Amino acid sequence: MNRTLTVDDLVFAGIALASGLLAAFALRILLRWLGGHADRTRWSGDDVIVHALRAVVPWAAVVGGAAGAAAVLPLTRTVQHHTNQVLTVLLIFVATVSAARVVAGLVRTVTQSRSGVAGSATIFVNITRILVLAIGFLVVLQTLGISIAPMLTALGVGGLAVALALQDTLANLFAGIHILASKTVQPGDYIKLSSGEEGYVEDINWRQTTIRNLSNNLIVLPNGQLAQANMTNFMRPEEQLTILVQVGVAYDSDLEHVEGVTNEVIAETMTEVEGAVPDHEPIIRFHTFGDSRIGFTVILGVGEFSDQYRIRHEFIKRLHKRYRAEGIRIPAPARTVALQQGAVAIPQQRTGEFEPGDMTPARLD
Repeated sequence: MNRTLTVDDLVFAGIALASGLLAAFALRILLRWLGGHADRTRWSGDDVIVHALRAVVPWAAVVGGAAGAAAVLPLTRTVQHHTNQVLTVLLIFVATVSAARVVAGLVRTVTQSRSGVAGSATIFVNITRILVLAIGFLVVLQTLGISIAPMLTALGVGGLAVALALQDTLANLFAGIHILASKTVQPGDYIKLSSGEEGYVEDINWRQTTIRNLSNNLIVLPNGQLAQANMTNFMRPEEQLTILVQVGVAYDSDLEHVEGVTNEVIAETMTEVEGAVPDHEPIIRFHTFGDSRIGFTVILGVGEFSDQYRIRHEFIKRLHKRYRAEGIRIPAPARTVALQQGAVAIPQQRTGEFEPGDMTPARLD
């Protein structure tokens, strides 16, 4: 435009800019109200969407007001074109960042809400976020009139060099994707490696897997090493597992009575101790005539791996107390020890641990 700037132009531009700011303020209040309603719903995906809209919608209103103000001003064709490009790039940038948040948040929500999927694995979240940001960057270049075809060609040629330079990183990336896709290991699982490391899988990201052991320390393993290791997953195909408790009673015990008392203690433990599985049918199996006892195994059901220590602890305490009340003996191993060093020791047999004072030496005459 070649006409001169007038007071009316400034007034209309100010009105357009103020309208955009006022609309942004009103939309922000509306979205905050919607966010309060979204917090009360079960699905967390609406929280992610509203949070992203609170970032993009007010900015869109501001950009619209600025575009309206620029339209009423007598700007030259070149200045108008550059102004429109700047505002468009700003809007695309805000929309891209918000879309990346929405997509990454929805992926995180879906993976956390579905069993058998990567609950807290950041690898999928990071991949989706990078893809959305890359698409937005290409759209910005296309908007500015920059051809992206040569760039894509250069990326294809340079991709080989990058792949060779980042062999370990890419190997760990694809190993992490393979681990999650095969569902052999998921965050939250308790695993034990053949090398001795064990604990709960905290996260699987683009390069490494983080494991938290029972002492609350973190073990960090490259994804490639985890994919190649011999491993036991104590939570697959299901979290519930059984534990074996070895018990022994004296030979003069009434085994029917022993079995009945043990079943009562099992029922009490399974009902009262946290982490036990009351629906699991307990099993008692006598299996050994030992040197000083009849041995049997008690099989208990536990909810997940770490529960076994608490349940075993409580079961042994209660079983020992009940056996003492019922007169059921748990004999100590019987040992016969003979010493000879310049004297003949008269062997004595006793139950329990051997003490040197138990031996009575007899000198040869």
